[in-house]
Amino acid sequence: MTDGVKVIASNRRARHDYEILDTFEAGLVLVGSEVKSAREGKVQIKDSFAHVRDGEIFLVGTYFAPYNFSRGGGHEPERTRKLLLQRRQINRLGSEVAEKGLTLVPLRIYFKDGKVKVELGLARGKRTIDKRETVKERDQKREMERALRRPR
Repeated sequence: MTDGVKVIASNRRARHDYEILDTFEAGLVLVGSEVKSAREGKVQIKDSFAHVRDGEIFLVGTYFAPYNFSRGGGHEPERTRKLLLQRRQINRLGSEVAEKGLTLVPLRIYFKDGKVKVELGLARGKRTIDKRETVKERDQKREMERALRRPR
């Protein structure tokens, strides 16, 4: 927990499957039982994505586990949730997604100053060859660090 930020869920697979070109911070519209569930850390963003529709951005496929103590049945766990961004950011993201074939992937969900935020990544999908290249570079970097640390 650094700088008042408490990470609730992170999508580590996204950085493996996608090349992240840019990141954005967005607010998330939630109901009370979803916030309580998030405080317990019961959120999954593994298969979720965001899309622009009618000038608004929505987060699809994010799972907020039902909160046990909620009244009236609580919330629907996998409902589509609205994201809060500035108008010009929404317009920019919408045009880049439509024109360049990019996608919006949530990288992590976290609390910042008591509010739930989403870090969105503007991403391009990697092909299998690119993924192997990334793994190879990471292994080479690890070997170099090992060689530098090894006493002679």
